[in-house]
Amino acid sequence: MQKTLDQKLEKLRQNPQADCFILADAKDADMAFGVSATGPRKYLAAAGAHPAIFSPEIWSREEFGYRNLPEYLDIIREVIHQGVVDICLMSASVNEQLAIREKLFVNSPMTPAARANDATDVWAVRHGRYVGEPARPFRSASIDHIQCGSQDCDRSSGSEFPGANLGLYSVTFVNELDQDWKTLHAFKCFREEAERKGFRYFLEVFDPNVDSGISPEKMGEFINDQIIRSLAGVTTAGRPQFLKIVYHGPRAMEELCQYDPSMIVGILGGSAGTTYDAFKMLADARKYGARVALYGRKINNAEHQLAFIEFLRLIADGAISPEEAVHAYHGVLQSRGIKPHRALEDDMVITNQAMSYDSGSRSRSTVVVPEGKPASPALKTKPTASTGSAGNSPAGAARKQKNPATWPVKDDGTPDFSRMTSGDRLAFYTARLNRR
Repeated sequence: MQKTLDQKLEKLRQNPQADCFILADAKDADMAFGVSATGPRKYLAAAGAHPAIFSPEIWSREEFGYRNLPEYLDIIREVIHQGVVDICLMSASVNEQLAIREKLFVNSPMTPAARANDATDVWAVRHGRYVGEPARPFRSASIDHIQCGSQDCDRSSGSEFPGANLGLYSVTFVNELDQDWKTLHAFKCFREEAERKGFRYFLEVFDPNVDSGISPEKMGEFINDQIIRSLAGVTTAGRPQFLKIVYHGPRAMEELCQYDPSMIVGILGGSAGTTYDAFKMLADARKYGARVALYGRKINNAEHQLAFIEFLRLIADGAISPEEAVHAYHGVLQSRGIKPHRALEDDMVITNQAMSYDSGSRSRSTVVVPEGKPASPALKTKPTASTGSAGNSPAGAARKQKNPATWPVKDDGTPDFSRMTSGDRLAFYTARLNRR
């Protein structure tokens, strides 16, 4: 099956202004956080809880609070089945289970990917202090293990591999000569191996994880120059498919995108934040040139991951505004009896978001997503107890539409997206979510 990622990459290479957007769900946090990587158990897949052994005299499962790995895998399986994101990024071990053993991506439009390195600035283990030290390069996974699940792939059949043939490689520049030299040398070795083995990758460029002497307002310029300088000596065969960087606002994004229109730029999500943080950042980055977004903690900590992803897709496709999406998302939560993390009014706020794996670190710069056009006063009004968040929201209106024919359909009764207005799309997707 042809992958949506390949289709969109081809369109963007032919026309950098093409109306398409790549979304990825980053489910690779087990290479950073350890036990807590799976997220809180407030949200589970439809398969429900998996057995776990807890000694009652020591603690209860409720006190433990985190999903176990089987519960985490069930959620990833649901995301794959949903088929809304273009890429599912996993650790090499999870990729082995879902892509190689279960073959879940064979008949899926989604592309599997694996984290290809884990430099020390993602070693965010409990009670550890690694993330506070200048990032050092390191790779747990080999390209062969990602592609085939074993050390030496059989390459006689060409470029088809049972595992993932796409990886995320991350670099962190700290503005210190010796450390940045080591980082670039490790990146060079990886690039050369990837080219020899026909392995595609995308490049994640983190902000410095320690004090770099660069002010936050200048960080976008530092990162842009590092990207351009680092890739200037790399020919097409060794270049990344696209970039994943911190969103430093419109000016920095446009500067990078206009410099080389053939370079596809994407943003990373950072810490969880509010729902409006996630939706607004996606809309703004898209407006100013980004064509990819990779969200990890923002999805993994959502009250309902599948619904959250659906609204990310609507925003990425330009079907609805982030303000509409927050209201509709709260409407879906209410219809399912799910208590939101925050009241609607509080969830419509932009907050400072740490863009590092250590959410408590003060050394990595923080980013405030530019507001752009403010939300209308109506969208900032707290819902009344009688109507809740769905009473006057787009989601509430959508739930009243019981007849699917209220949006354009083809002769065979399937939705006709080419004739849908933004309101039609919102109604369709909200109804679809409520049936899940």
